[in-house]
Amino acid sequence: MKKLLSVFLALVMVFALCGGVLADETAPEETAPAAEAQDGDIVVLYTNDVHCAIDGDFGYSNVAAYEDDMLAEGNYVTLVDAGDAIQGAAYGSMSQGEDIIGIMNAVGYDVATLGNHEFDYKVNRIMELAGKLDCGYVSANFIDLTDNEPVFDAYKLISYGDVDVAYVGISTPDTYTKTTPAYFQDAEGNYLYSFGDEELVDYVQAAIDEAVAAGADYVIAVGHLGIDPESAPYRSTDVIPQLSGLDAFIDGHSHSVIASQVVEGADGEDVILTSTGTAFANFGKLTIDAETGEITTELISSEDYTKTAADVDAYLADLFAKYEEIFNEVVAKSSITLTGYAEDGTRLVRTEETNIGDLCADAYRVIGDADIGLVNGGGIRADIAAGDITYQNIINVHPFNNKLCVVEATGQQVIDALEMAVMALPSESGGFLHVSGLSFSVDTSVESPVVLDDVGNFVEVDGARRVSDVKVAGEAIDPEATYTVASHNYMLKDGGDGFTMFMGDKVLVDETMADNEVLITYITETLGGVVPETYAEPQGRIVIDAEPVETGVFTDVSAADWFYEAVMNVYESGLMNGTGETTFEPNTAMNRAMLVTMLYRLEGSPEVETAVSTVFTDCADAEWYADAVVWAAENNIVSGRSETEFAPTATMTRQEMAVILYNYSVFKGAAAVEEPAYDYADADAIAEWAAAAVTYCTDTGLMTGVTDTEFGPAGSATRAMGATVLTRLVPAEGEAA
Repeated sequence: MKKLLSVFLALVMVFALCGGVLADETAPEETAPAAEAQDGDIVVLYTNDVHCAIDGDFGYSNVAAYEDDMLAEGNYVTLVDAGDAIQGAAYGSMSQGEDIIGIMNAVGYDVATLGNHEFDYKVNRIMELAGKLDCGYVSANFIDLTDNEPVFDAYKLISYGDVDVAYVGISTPDTYTKTTPAYFQDAEGNYLYSFGDEELVDYVQAAIDEAVAAGADYVIAVGHLGIDPESAPYRSTDVIPQLSGLDAFIDGHSHSVIASQVVEGADGEDVILTSTGTAFANFGKLTIDAETGEITTELISSEDYTKTAADVDAYLADLFAKYEEIFNEVVAKSSITLTGYAEDGTRLVRTEETNIGDLCADAYRVIGDADIGLVNGGGIRADIAAGDITYQNIINVHPFNNKLCVVEATGQQVIDALEMAVMALPSESGGFLHVSGLSFSVDTSVESPVVLDDVGNFVEVDGARRVSDVKVAGEAIDPEATYTVASHNYMLKDGGDGFTMFMGDKVLVDETMADNEVLITYITETLGGVVPETYAEPQGRIVIDAEPVETGVFTDVSAADWFYEAVMNVYESGLMNGTGETTFEPNTAMNRAMLVTMLYRLEGSPEVETAVSTVFTDCADAEWYADAVVWAAENNIVSGRSETEFAPTATMTRQEMAVILYNYSVFKGAAAVEEPAYDYADADAIAEWAAAAVTYCTDTGLMTGVTDTEFGPAGSATRAMGATVLTRLVPAEGEAA
């Protein structure tokens, strides 16, 4: 049973890694300074995927100030980071992460785990930085293969009065290919480290069990796993249903914004999943209530909180001054804006051709004097605005310090690389390739035929290909011919993003200038110091799928997409709108309010008399979903996440979608399910409260499994899925069934 928080002051005791101590050393016991008695809630402030975003209007200084406010109210406060803090912009790359570590120390982080980008400066460097980070790192599944033990301590146990909380670190197995596989190997290619892989759950469960045995009343995972399809089967939503004893999961990696999502654990207990997005779009607040022991999470944005901490402001000012002269030097100009990221933060460079991707690929090809230039979308980290280009702008685009390489490769190797580059479409992939001297077409209706090994490296192509019409300099590529290919060591020599097909090729240019030097040299010497208008738009090198929707309504929905007819049906029926004038965002997760509103519209938007704020305290009367939520609650179609809270913007799981659809069908006259029955390999992961709903939805064809054998109950329901199930409820002409 969970302990209630004590009203007595206690010293904070830490029984795990601190100050970079490795797991095979004796971790020192620490006592937190007790300036004043704390007898309130336990407040955990958390960040993830900051990626060196230290010069915006919202960030570390706000977190530090918020901590001070919480302490002043008598709460216990712990600061947590879920990875990818030290790489992503110039301030990280210039110091190989050390300046960001200094900021984290100044703010006073208590717990941190390793994201994949913590390894961008190689394993030896993260070992050094672990010793410089005051709180050190925790990771249950970063394993030294010489003894099959975690390199760092698996968890940290902190005492708050008479309540103990364990923070278990989890790092993504994607790290192998999201950094460079060679970083974790010896000279002969033997792996020295692993991330648990198939044993990931076992390592994490062992850490949870050990923490509970040590006295933990609550166990919080501080993970870097994400929820994006590309990260399966190691997503937080894949792992949580396999774990027992977990209370909450603070996540990173996929840059998802999750205020609070409930995922059921293997023991049938609810686990709160949360993530803040990226680059300080928000920071998170997890609260363990002092009286009830209930855990809640919320996100704090710049609109919610503006105070800063004077000491952190001063620390940052000194750091900015150190780099000001170098960073602010104008090195070139651009006549147009070079874009790889949408205004909402969508990483276009990972799914489609962009003008900045064309520029970067051209830079590699021209400076490398090669037939073909390639650059991975994950290596392009920022836009460049029209006007002056500073040195900092260039470093922000290419912060990784990868080095220019040129190899001789066969046409077949190039074709295989393109096939791997588009294997995740329409989902994001850091390995999506921008090309120069090359053009090709992609058909995403064809299932990707790429075969990977157990760590995500390319093995072969087995089946019909997505990629066709590959041309080099306007001529059809010859699979048996030899071409010169320019990129960087990360891809061509080290197999980064799993592109192993080029490893071992003859190297013509070996690690000369850094990636940012390649880009600025191309702009200054080849382009005469000004990026011209010819780069105003992507140049048509990559053609993805068929023509856009014939109506011209949505640019991100194609007639070749499996959800095309459903999207157009619900749009034309007025049941769903686009997310913008030309976008539908079919792969974006739905929230709870969306589906309720769609069903409400399907019923003709009946009038309601009750104010939603009197039903659920977290719903405002002026919100777009207000009447729909009241209608659905009054007709027993949906209930709140608690007696007083509906969680309208919380991401909706597939089993939650099934329950809402089932309740709506019963409301419309369908017979209730008396004996739930379904045949899924993951049946044990389906919550008891969703059993009848899953049975009904699958029996009637309203929903199908994510595969032939798995329902995927804890996975996120997307807007495309919502459109599809609504279409199954209403005929194409828009009349209710």
